[in-house]
Amino acid sequence: MKKRLKREIPFHLMLLLPMLFLAVFSFAPLFGILMAFQDYMPAKGILQSRWVGLENFDFIFSLPSSRQIFANTIIISLGKLAAGIIVPVFFALLLNEIRVIAFKRTVQTIVYLPHFLSWVVLANVVSSILGFDGPINSLIQSTGHDPILFLGSNVWFRPVIILSDCWKEFGYGSIIYLSALTSIDPGLYESASLDGASRLQKIFYITLPMLVPTIVLMMALNLGNILNAGFDQIFNLYNPLVYETGDIIDTYVYRIGLIDMQYSLATAAGLIKSVIGFVLIMSSNLVSRKLVSRSIF
Repeated sequence: MKKRLKREIPFHLMLLLPMLFLAVFSFAPLFGILMAFQDYMPAKGILQSRWVGLENFDFIFSLPSSRQIFANTIIISLGKLAAGIIVPVFFALLLNEIRVIAFKRTVQTIVYLPHFLSWVVLANVVSSILGFDGPINSLIQSTGHDPILFLGSNVWFRPVIILSDCWKEFGYGSIIYLSALTSIDPGLYESASLDGASRLQKIFYITLPMLVPTIVLMMALNLGNILNAGFDQIFNLYNPLVYETGDIIDTYVYRIGLIDMQYSLATAAGLIKSVIGFVLIMSSNLVSRKLVSRSIF
């Protein structure tokens, strides 16, 4: 036991700093959840503020905009979830068919790059491309149509958010599916070739079925983040014109918490999101265990 403990001391020391980070920035702030049940006054502090129970939650659900905010969050998240599965899988299948290694690696590098850029940078790129005088609207005008205010239209804002997020992340997301493709037994393809199967038939009857466990696992992992519609992206792209379709829980919490200084309401809204997210994570773990016999945790 002493020898084992002595051997494991360096590993425990390696975990010391991450655990300290979690304690300071994740566990200690949990005390602030009490503000959701109080009429919090900064001058009085958490311990002296008046206790109001569930009044803040009742007020949030009674707001006319609360349903729209939750609907926006779910719609945008589901759109990102679907695009984040379909496009990376399709791209991984296409990339897997490339036989020229140098070209394959070049394409991989190019499509991975947006993932490492902040939305502060990419929001300016998207705004420039989709701006009123941008190249997209110039192309639309050249066909005789009126320009479209993409980032100021409630019709176009959600598609722009979903597609731009897909453009940023699909290259990085395809890494997992490319790894799964390399684990498929080549003998299956050889047997299919002997039976006269075409390339498309191999994809539909061998590749995709073998990818199903990975796809289900990724969907289950992302299910817990269904209420995280992407604060950084939306905050840098939205404006009051598109609050109707673009305002999500995180942006709402930011406005009422930091701008309007209604700390109790912001904490209550964030707590609702956290509880729903916890339930979804536990549910996704059960789904993963039943469908692919793999537990997430």
